[in-house]
Amino acid sequence: MSDISLLFIALVAANLLVKLWLTVRQASNVQRHQPQVPDAFKDVISLEAHQKAAAYSCAKIRLAQMSLLIDSVWLLALTLGGGINLLYGLAITLSNSDSSLITGLIFLVSLGVLSSLVDLPLGIYRQFSLEARFGFNRMTPALFITDLLRNALVSLIIALPLLSLILWLLDLATPMSWLWAWLGWMVFNALLLFIYPVVIAPLFNKFTPMPDSEHKQKLDALLQRCGFSAAGLFVMDGSKRSAHANAYFTGFGKNRRIVLFDTLINQLSPNQLEAVLAHEIGHYQCKHLQKRLTLMAVISLALLWSLFQLLHASWFYSALGVNMVNPATALALFSLAMPLCLLPLTPLSNALSRKHEYEADAYAAQHASAQELIDALITMYRENAATLTPDPIYSLFHDSHPPATLRIAHLSAQPGARA
Repeated sequence: MSDISLLFIALVAANLLVKLWLTVRQASNVQRHQPQVPDAFKDVISLEAHQKAAAYSCAKIRLAQMSLLIDSVWLLALTLGGGINLLYGLAITLSNSDSSLITGLIFLVSLGVLSSLVDLPLGIYRQFSLEARFGFNRMTPALFITDLLRNALVSLIIALPLLSLILWLLDLATPMSWLWAWLGWMVFNALLLFIYPVVIAPLFNKFTPMPDSEHKQKLDALLQRCGFSAAGLFVMDGSKRSAHANAYFTGFGKNRRIVLFDTLINQLSPNQLEAVLAHEIGHYQCKHLQKRLTLMAVISLALLWSLFQLLHASWFYSALGVNMVNPATALALFSLAMPLCLLPLTPLSNALSRKHEYEADAYAAQHASAQELIDALITMYRENAATLTPDPIYSLFHDSHPPATLRIAHLSAQPGARA
């Protein structure tokens, strides 16, 4: 076994141990604070709700630990265990063609399907045992299966053209192929953002224009006050899958729309919902989407350049247990190995996301009510059984939003919040 192979094994082990260590810290911190509601929330969160959130968090952690172990074993089985070699050999047989593009597509699709099947048992347990135990599951087995099939079909329709383009450019391997691949990737993402709200999302959920009500009047007035235009306010039937609540913006240009889960409307008062929407508008007005897209563009450019540098590096394949040197196996290996190197950057990404959340909160305090947003967040923490006491180091790696205590403290310092 080469030194690079040993380094790869060490990298897999280090990632696994760090992630497991973080989950142990999180579970320990949550359990330590379980007997008592934090002082900042003792008047608004009951002990029963606090303890339910702690139990829910610990149950999710145990499932995450199992998932980490399975993912690490699967990664080693695909690489040093010879799984990629076996799958590519099978793809050659199935393609019955001299076209490396067709063989590569069959291989990548097969890899995606098998990886999904490996994740499926834990997904079933998460939905029908863990989520059901805490009162969040609304999904039926029939809907679960339908979602799986729809996801597979949509993923196939979306992925095949993009993979075909990237494999073709990888095969050409001209000095500028990596740049053309990056441009194709960016165009693909822009197109996906445009068509997702009107083509893809309706395949899974029903979106209806928000009916006239006190909630809608508040939101319409807010949009006008902020000078924000959208294709409409839509209510999504999120309750058919889960009791969790959320709200989001999607699309851009003429397809930009505001989506509210029906569960969220049932949980929040008109003033609270107005504050939540003001926060979401804040993300747009502070140009957070553009900043994130720019960062994604820079990172994807660097990653595609790196992929092309490794394309003909024989050590890259042999060290990871792969005998077939071609664009498809290069893409698979790169996609499997690169996340191992990116773990140290996760806190930086989350720090940027948290900064954006604070800025959006400040915008909401200016255009709605800081106190109403605080009350809305507390309601969502309670209804979603979100822990109020995350471990700080675990949170740096896993939470794109500020911890509850810090976020409420930041909002409490804004004008319009009760002292």
